[in-house]
Amino acid sequence: MNRLIVRLTGAVQGVGFRPFVYRIAMELGLNGYVLNDTHGVIVEVEGNDKSLESFVLKLNTEKPPLARIFSQDLSYRESAGYKSFEIKESKGDGSKDVLILPDISICDDCLNELFDISDRRYLYPFINCINCGPRFTIIENLPYDRDNTTMKDFVMCPDCLREYKDPLNRRFHAQPNACPVCGPSVSLYNNRGSLIADGEDALHILIDEIKKGSIAAIKGIGGFHLVCDAENEDAVTLLRKRKRRQEKPFAVMFHSIEGVKGYAFLSTIEEALLISPERPIVLVSRKNSKLAKSVAPELNKIGAFLPYAPLHHIILRKLNIPLVATSGNISDEPIVKDDKEALQRLSLFSDFILIHNRPIRRRCDDSVVKIIGGFPSLVRRARGYAPTHVRLPFNLKKRALAVGGFYKNTFAIGLNDKVIMSQHIGDLETVDAIEYFEEAVRDICSLYDFKPDVIVHDLHPGYETTKWALAQTGIEKIGVQHHFAHILSCMAENGIEGNVLGVAWDGTGYGNDGTLWGGEFLHCDYKDYKRISHFKQLRLIGGEKAIREPRRVAIAMLFEIFGEDSLSLDIPVVKSFGKKELHILFNAWRNGINSPYSSSAGRLFDGLASFLDIRHVNNYEGQAAMMIEDRYDFNIKDSYDFTIKDGVIDWTTIFLSVLNDKRKDRIPSMFINTLAEIILHIAKSAGLQRVCLSGGVFQNDPLTQRVIELLSPDFRVFAHKRIPPNDGCICIGQAVFAGNK
Repeated sequence: MNRLIVRLTGAVQGVGFRPFVYRIAMELGLNGYVLNDTHGVIVEVEGNDKSLESFVLKLNTEKPPLARIFSQDLSYRESAGYKSFEIKESKGDGSKDVLILPDISICDDCLNELFDISDRRYLYPFINCINCGPRFTIIENLPYDRDNTTMKDFVMCPDCLREYKDPLNRRFHAQPNACPVCGPSVSLYNNRGSLIADGEDALHILIDEIKKGSIAAIKGIGGFHLVCDAENEDAVTLLRKRKRRQEKPFAVMFHSIEGVKGYAFLSTIEEALLISPERPIVLVSRKNSKLAKSVAPELNKIGAFLPYAPLHHIILRKLNIPLVATSGNISDEPIVKDDKEALQRLSLFSDFILIHNRPIRRRCDDSVVKIIGGFPSLVRRARGYAPTHVRLPFNLKKRALAVGGFYKNTFAIGLNDKVIMSQHIGDLETVDAIEYFEEAVRDICSLYDFKPDVIVHDLHPGYETTKWALAQTGIEKIGVQHHFAHILSCMAENGIEGNVLGVAWDGTGYGNDGTLWGGEFLHCDYKDYKRISHFKQLRLIGGEKAIREPRRVAIAMLFEIFGEDSLSLDIPVVKSFGKKELHILFNAWRNGINSPYSSSAGRLFDGLASFLDIRHVNNYEGQAAMMIEDRYDFNIKDSYDFTIKDGVIDWTTIFLSVLNDKRKDRIPSMFINTLAEIILHIAKSAGLQRVCLSGGVFQNDPLTQRVIELLSPDFRVFAHKRIPPNDGCICIGQAVFAGNK
């Protein structure tokens, strides 16, 4: 008899791994034990060599569907004389680097029980098992045991406890396990804070009120949603007014995949994403339907998703209509997660508020996925995916806390051979958002007992993350250039070592020369970069105001091309300003008054939208670019001429062609094709085989597709899939650089 000791790391807690080990040990007649610790899972088994070999094989080939083994250390010892196989209590000591499982949507087994009138959990909004339910949003400490979650105060009834202790039951050590007798419950309040009803009565009343056109706040897994009938134009318009969200698209929750197909065209990949355990919001092409036009004004796509919590399934099945389900907050503020906060703040937006008494430990918004370049790509990585990790092709020399950027903020901790990224925090434009960032940093560092050796930040001195990092005392701080961090994140995600051509295109980022970059070609490795090409700089008249007003970008382009003669041009962008305002803008441009230089590729999309009279003022970030993308025709392969001199791409050549092109409907396609041709041209001259694409501009599907199509015959093209291409990825690159320095 030999004794095999197996140490496993990865996503191996909260996935049914210990009962799985128990079952295969019993099947093979092995004795020993299995337990969780702060690193992962430890197994000791005794038996003959053949049985031990079979055990290792089954461990890897028959593991639970949600489990992910990243490393397994096998060692053999003399027999310890175990008489049986048991599941031991978890060990909570030692450094903490076990991966926490994201929140997982309800599984089919639980869903069947939820609507089985003979089941004791019939219509129970908090049904779950080891294969589904909340994880990240309820865990308070490691290892993942009930006492370390927000379920610790709910004492299981005898029936639930019997399931919880039975290794052969699918609810064995399902930490949120509960039923109507012993678990959480729902309550409905009006917007004056008065209790209306509890339990099933609360749900019946809520459903009737939504049918009548009311707006409701509903507590979910990682926070509250604001919901209303997605076919009711008046209700959707009222929600926009209350939430102060003029045109930014709302997500829509449908009761089933068949329901989505009635309102949108789905590819096979999009359908697979919608029904996946992560249940993200998926951006899909809308059909002409009864959906309110104000759900996604002037856009061809809608954000669709399916119910992921039992509570959602109950409500959607009873309603049988799609629901707008948007984050429970004022725009640009953190999602509300606590009952008291909801009753105080969400009463301003909603007529009714449905709460439940299972505390949410940490906020976590819905994830958003888009098909980009033929592959699923995360636009917002949060519920269902967070916290995420990137395994590196090397070990970090330092433990790094990377605080990310200003827009679409995420942060990360880097240790050993991995970087663990937080959930989506968002734009840090309000005091509440900054406080949320600080709260989340403290939370993740506490959860992992993480003490960094270095804090790494963006170079922009005005970013709140930079200010926060520099204010920390007694620790090394490192600044990393924004676009270099973008490319490092793409390299790390794809496990690339060595040199690459990095194409980093976005709206803005602070350059080493003190100007705003955003249309960059960088020769990179993990230690350094060289800027080899970029777009010609243009002035952003009014600074931040130019980002909100594409017409300011367009008028600056005209000033650059035609000088003062621009003021008399008979085109829409010029007409969008008053004569006096035009002269003020021209003087500001000529004298450089509050008109910083920018090489941003993202701003070129804004300028084009204004030239084409599509959008002169943005109501939300990226609106103009999204409207240009919607107008792309995949049948058009032609492009405009372009000029590159000494590494500087002269956009004036392209926009002169745009202004002279009489076939306005083809301009968006020609423009995007031209950008792809520029990348091909510079890739050929750079002499590097591998090309990494990063930055918010590469959320543009036709652009990314065209780049891959043009480059693939001669180059290996890498893009983001598991982490966002926008600024939500730069913390990964920051952590890699600082930890590898």
